[in-house]
Amino acid sequence: MALEPGTPDAPPAARRAVDKFRLTVRKDGSLRWLSHHDLLRTFERMLRRAELPVHHSNGFHPHPRLIFALSLPLGVLGRAEVVEVELDEVIEPDVVHARLAMQCPPGLHVLQTRRIPVSAGAKVIGLCYAIQVPPERHAALRDRIAETLATPEVWVERTRPANRRLDIRPFLRDLRLDGESGWLEMDLHLKPEGTARPDEVLTTLGIGDLPDAGAVMERARLDLQEDTLNPIPGGPA
Repeated sequence: MALEPGTPDAPPAARRAVDKFRLTVRKDGSLRWLSHHDLLRTFERMLRRAELPVHHSNGFHPHPRLIFALSLPLGVLGRAEVVEVELDEVIEPDVVHARLAMQCPPGLHVLQTRRIPVSAGAKVIGLCYAIQVPPERHAALRDRIAETLATPEVWVERTRPANRRLDIRPFLRDLRLDGESGWLEMDLHLKPEGTARPDEVLTTLGIGDLPDAGAVMERARLDLQEDTLNPIPGGPA
C-alpha cells in the first residue's frame, strides 16, 4: 500500500510540511547592514539552535523551507519584515516564538508568530518606507508632497540594471508627513512590473540628501494580498 505524503515513514521525496508559521520580525541596529543572503544564513542558524523540526526541500541539495516575503535593501531598518517557515511537526505558536526569540542576535527581534495554512504564501502588494525629516524642512516638503500627488507623471532616471527613464507615479499610493514626529511615510504599490525606490521618492521630494546626512531609512510595513484589510503592524513609533 502506498504511503501518504507527510507520514513519518514516507520516503523523503514524498514528505510534505505539516505546519507553517508566518513570523513578523524587526531588523535594526548594526544588523541593518547585514545582506539578505547573510540574514538568511542567520535565520538558518537560529532555527537549528532552536531545535525546530524545519522542513527541507527535496532533491540533491535540500535546504530549509524558509521564505522572506521581500528582501530588505542594505542599510534599511526593517520594522515588520515577514518570514515564513515550514515544519515537519505540529508545534504550538508560542513554543516556536519562544525558542526563536531566545536565539536572536542583537538587532533581530521576533515580534509575532502566527500559524498559517501550509499551502498559504505571502504575496506583497504594497510597502511603506519612512524617514525622519528635520522641522525646518517641513514647509517646503509639504508643498512638494502636494505637487507630486497632484501630477499625473513622475519621471526618474534609473542606472541599474540598465539606463532607462521610468514614470514612478503609478507606484505612489500616498505620501504623508507627520508634523509632530517629523516622520515622512511613503506608501508604495508593488506591481508585477516593480515599484518605486525610496531614494527616488526622496529625490523627487527634494530631500534626497537626508540619508547622507545621517537619517536612517526604515521599512515600516509590508502589505500582503490576504492582509490588505488588516496590514501588518509596525509603522514608525
